[in-house]
Amino acid sequence: MRILILVIFSAAAVFAQSPAQPAPGGDSQNGRKLFEKYGCFQCHGHEAQGGSAGARLALHPISYAAFSKYVRQPLNQMPPYTAKVLPDRELADIYAFLASIPQSRAAKDIPLLNR
Repeated sequence: MRILILVIFSAAAVFAQSPAQPAPGGDSQNGRKLFEKYGCFQCHGHEAQGGSAGARLALHPISYAAFSKYVRQPLNQMPPYTAKVLPDRELADIYAFLASIPQSRAAKDIPLLNR
């Protein structure tokens, strides 16, 4: 539990320090393919919903600068994805995919859950 808290606070510190810059245009469909190709889904889930080893990435809009910095220089168990491994264009596509994931419906709006 302590490690999880440390990871969350460390990531928050990285995101807070990143300067605001607009996200480059990206191809969300290609980003979905790249999310699978690079194995991101193994820790973060196929829809970036998070898992036992990776944080939820969907529905948490962070700046592109913070996202890029963390992917390039992660603080903990995630391997670094340098520009040599994951070109900037592909990173922008993955970010576009994450930004394209729609918000889930609220439980109150799902009839089966309100019986």
